Parts: sequence; C-alpha cells; structure tokens
Amino acid sequence: MQKIKFITLLIAVLLVGCSEVNKTKTIKIAHGLNIEHSVHKAMVEMGADLEKRSGGKMKLEIYPSQQLGSERECLELLQIGSLDMTKVSVGVMENFAPKMKVFGVPFLFRDRQHSFDVLDGPIGKEILDDGEQYWLKGLAYYDAGSRSFYTKNKPINTPSDLTGLKVRVMESVTAIDMVKALGGSATPISWGELYTSLQQGVVDGAENNPPSFYLSRHYEVCKYYSLDEHTVLPDVLVIGTESWNKLTQQEQEWLQASADKSVNYQRKLWLEAEEEALHEVEKAGVTIIRPDKTLFQDKVKSIYKGYENDKVINSLINQILETK
Repeated sequence: MQKIKFITLLIAVLLVGCSEVNKTKTIKIAHGLNIEHSVHKAMVEMGADLEKRSGGKMKLEIYPSQQLGSERECLELLQIGSLDMTKVSVGVMENFAPKMKVFGVPFLFRDRQHSFDVLDGPIGKEILDDGEQYWLKGLAYYDAGSRSFYTKNKPINTPSDLTGLKVRVMESVTAIDMVKALGGSATPISWGELYTSLQQGVVDGAENNPPSFYLSRHYEVCKYYSLDEHTVLPDVLVIGTESWNKLTQQEQEWLQASADKSVNYQRKLWLEAEEEALHEVEKAGVTIIRPDKTLFQDKVKSIYKGYENDKVINSLINQILETK
C-alpha cells in the first residue's frame, strides 16, 4: 500500500513539474554576431524584459555566433518553424521581402535621424510587413549604422580606387549593383567565411559598419577604412509566422513590446560601439579615410534611374527622400 502511495505521489510531482515547465513558453532566437555585439546585448535585455513583462510565462533562448547557421539559413529555419526568431540585415532580408531592396539604394538617407524617422514611421512599418507573404514577420529594426569600404593593400579615396578590386558583399542584388556602379567587382561571400577569404586574397576588401569591422577582427587583415558611408542597412528582428501564430494575442503583445523596448537600448549601445570601434582599429594601425562623399554619390546615380520603372521601389525612394 505504501509503495502504491509513493508511486502515486511521484507521478503527481512529475505532472506538476511538467505543468510548471509548460507554463513557460520558450522563444528560440539565433543570430550570427558574437556576444559582445550591441544586437546580442539588446536581445539579452529583450529576454529579461519579456520574462518580467510576462510574469515568467515567456522567455528567450539565444543562440549567437552562427550556431544555427548563416542569416539566410536562419530565415529558412523560421519559414519551416524549426526556429522562432532571428536577426538579419535587410541586405539578406530583401531576398524574402522585396520592398527591403530600397535600403540598399546608396546615399538614401541624409543622416542618422532621417533614417530613424523613416524606420519608426509608416514607411518603415510598410516595409517591415512585406516579409509576411513569405512567412516572415518583421518585429523591429536595430541600428546597424552606415556601411563603408575597408581594404587590404589600397586606400579608397575616390571611386576610381575601387576599379579592379574584388569587394565582398552580402547576397544582395542592390549591394552588387552598387559596387559595380562604383567600378569594383562584387563578390558575395558569407560573413563567417570572410576573414579567411581576406587572408587568402579571395577578395581585396569588403564593406561594413565600424563595430562589425572591429569585432570581426577584419582590421587585422585590412589596414584601410574609407568612411564613405554609402548605405544605411538596418538589422531586422524577425519571427516566423508559424511561431507568431502559435502565440496568444497577449503573448504577441508582450513580445512586440519587449522588442520595441530593446530597440532604444540597442541604439544607445550602437553609438558607443561605433566610437569604440573606430578608436580601437586606428590604435591597431588602420588608416581611417574620410573621402569626399559627393564623388561616390555621383557614380551611383544610375542605380536611382534603374528603379524608375519599378513603381513600388521608386515610390518608396521618393517617400523616403521627402520625409522631413
């Protein structure tokens, strides 16, 4: 009799344990950056806020540093429901949300505040929603600053300095078109393979923002950084629609609110990270170049003309340029 009571009690304890576990909904999120990056730190903050906001009913489980694959691979995992959330650059996301191609148009934003006004407003929301037709729901934009060229053996002072150089770009049509317009040879390579590709001479350089240049340690190979700031490509926080639809309305509201709150935190960290990155790479022997941006702007006018027949992108370009 005592044995039966013990077994009954044990089963009851196990069932209660399972029920407690089931009360917490775990959202798995992966990204390709290291844990020192502002995006990862913002995700940690988002997770803490989500757990607090939901009273422990929801939490984030973060997989950094490409543990679950490249940005494109993570998006594909979201589409089939094998992963819940990820962070991708709009340069990669444009392959799944066509309206995001507009961010690849060079020299589109006047300054940082102009980009925030667009991203946080109705234009940004319209573009963010475009991925839902491909089972990818955008939740928010993280700041990724401006992208500039860095090279191994040759400083980039004018567009003509890019002639004949192989420049790594993301898998983005607009990025490829931009480098071609400036005279370089665009070479798509995954982020995880870039350090070795630079070392081995597969490419002569790349383009990215200061924190990425610094944290990737690409400055160990590339000793010239030309701040032409050709594009502002924000990062996008994305959830698969399959995962999103499994959440209750209340859970969706908690997750969206925590994501929104993490944006302001990330933007603050990003500014600090930019300053630190430029200071550290210069200290490590990198020559920082501040070229005449108008020379680069003149060379990419053909890209704007190329979108004149694309009603959707051309309309977005004009809306963004007209945003005060």
